[in-house]
Amino acid sequence: MNTTLCYVEKDGQYLMLHRTKKKEDISQGKWIGIGGHVEPGESPQDCVLREVLEETGLVMKRFLYRGLITFIFDDLTEYMHLFTCTAFEGSIKECDEGNLEWVQKEFVTNLPIWEGDKIFLNLIKNPCPFFSLKLVYDKAGHLLQHILYDS
Repeated sequence: MNTTLCYVEKDGQYLMLHRTKKKEDISQGKWIGIGGHVEPGESPQDCVLREVLEETGLVMKRFLYRGLITFIFDDLTEYMHLFTCTAFEGSIKECDEGNLEWVQKEFVTNLPIWEGDKIFLNLIKNPCPFFSLKLVYDKAGHLLQHILYDS
């Protein structure tokens, strides 16, 4: 399964989604970036543009493809295409998956997030080359292994 994940940036903050509204959500209660499933016929770039618009109301104008995260959770393998966005237009709208909130970048890792997110958030806080990161979790959501493949 292919998904996208985007960290929209403004004034030293990321736009974060607190996942509180979807039932049967493996990210229930966690804070994450914006994204979703790549649909048939979409590129990761098509998907991230659509998902950010659908979930936030924002139209991305400048974004970078930062890395590929192989997310393994129990018997699920997901390939997350990671982006950052530094220029956008529009106004934030209500999201049907949770609450959107601007959070200072330095405080994001203090929120309830996936443990592996701390690894890639550290990588993208500064300019860095494209990377691939493998994150392996157990059924309880504990990070068992991470492998960083630099380019």
